[in-house]
Amino acid sequence: MGKKHHQDITVNMGRLRTDIERFAEIGRGEDGGIYRMGFSAADFEARNALRTTLKDAGLHAELDGAGNVLGRIEASTNSPSLMVGSHLDSVPAAGRLDGALGVLCGLECLRRIHEEAIDTLRPIELVAFSDEEGRFGGMFGSRAMAGELNPDILETTVDLSGVSLAEAMTERGLEPLKALAARRSPESVFAYIELHIEQGPLLDRLGKSLAVVGAITGLSKWSIKLKGEADHAGTTPMSMRKDAFAGLAEFAGEVPRVLEEHGGEGSVATIGRVTLHPGTANTVPGIADFTLDVRDESAVTLAALTDAFRLTLSAIARRRGLMFEFDILSEVAPVQCDTRIVEVIVDVAKDFDIDPHVMPSGAAHDAQVMARLAPTGMIFVPSVGGRSHSPAEWTHWEDIEMGANVLLQTVLRLAQTERCEES
Repeated sequence: MGKKHHQDITVNMGRLRTDIERFAEIGRGEDGGIYRMGFSAADFEARNALRTTLKDAGLHAELDGAGNVLGRIEASTNSPSLMVGSHLDSVPAAGRLDGALGVLCGLECLRRIHEEAIDTLRPIELVAFSDEEGRFGGMFGSRAMAGELNPDILETTVDLSGVSLAEAMTERGLEPLKALAARRSPESVFAYIELHIEQGPLLDRLGKSLAVVGAITGLSKWSIKLKGEADHAGTTPMSMRKDAFAGLAEFAGEVPRVLEEHGGEGSVATIGRVTLHPGTANTVPGIADFTLDVRDESAVTLAALTDAFRLTLSAIARRRGLMFEFDILSEVAPVQCDTRIVEVIVDVAKDFDIDPHVMPSGAAHDAQVMARLAPTGMIFVPSVGGRSHSPAEWTHWEDIEMGANVLLQTVLRLAQTERCEES
């Protein structure tokens, strides 16, 4: 039997399905959701399982100082490497595919290339980034790789429960300051490719099995505190109250107006967490703690929205006799995916008789951090019903197989490409 042509090589779907089902059991809770928050014991159980799987396949595997798992296939030349991957950590009560699907499809790509003994122009690396979901701010592993960490971040960052990043890393056997050594130079990375579930309903509604991401939204996430006065609910007249929740309620009502006046067609804003103090039924709330998450694919629009929300908060607080303060939890700039990589993915998809949808990503991804280091591209597969960050999250097996095969052929083409330039 003659050697297969590169374009004839496909993933071993049975093996990939087994991997997906196996990793879905790591960190699974009684509610069916997955609990693999960044730097937790379950997170590192998954990371160790990935390293073992890489080694069993005869591939190089290592854990860097930031907790990123790296696999690698060498090439005949010492060229910058093509990277493929995503993340293994999860939000609480997560589904089985967010992040993990991209890692496991990337793993399968490396295994198939290794099994077929394909010589590529450049090395190919698999990466499973640490804490993408944001227990300690989000995109930790990719920020480390892009050189965006510093000692202050490593020593002062804490999660919502008050556990410090340094404590969590130390508990997993990592030395926090060694995360700085995970930095990679732009000269060492040729490009980065990520396959991910859409996490939204568009592809499912369009009946499309695959999309190519043209841009990734930016976000600004704040923790906000409105301070009034806690008073007796029965004896304090309405006209004399400094009700922090009333200020929050007014601000929430202003969100659609701010979006309409200062946002774009795809702008979104979410108040996702609210805590009232003292939080008793017969007390006027003296403090309202809440989060605000604002997203848009234009940096200019995102800046305009954050300014407008800040001015709106200030006006409401002044009118109601409240004080307000906010901390920026995270800021991620929007990015455009590399046009040449977009073209390659589209061409590969058409070879599989797919007319891919080109769309922006409304969710943040490691890819947008990696875009500051190297040309970047993303592939989306549909999420049934648009469900994600939930045990109901799912993608049909045939769509997973198609996405994995498009990823494999994209990796093969880019690994044989001398230059990746914007067209």
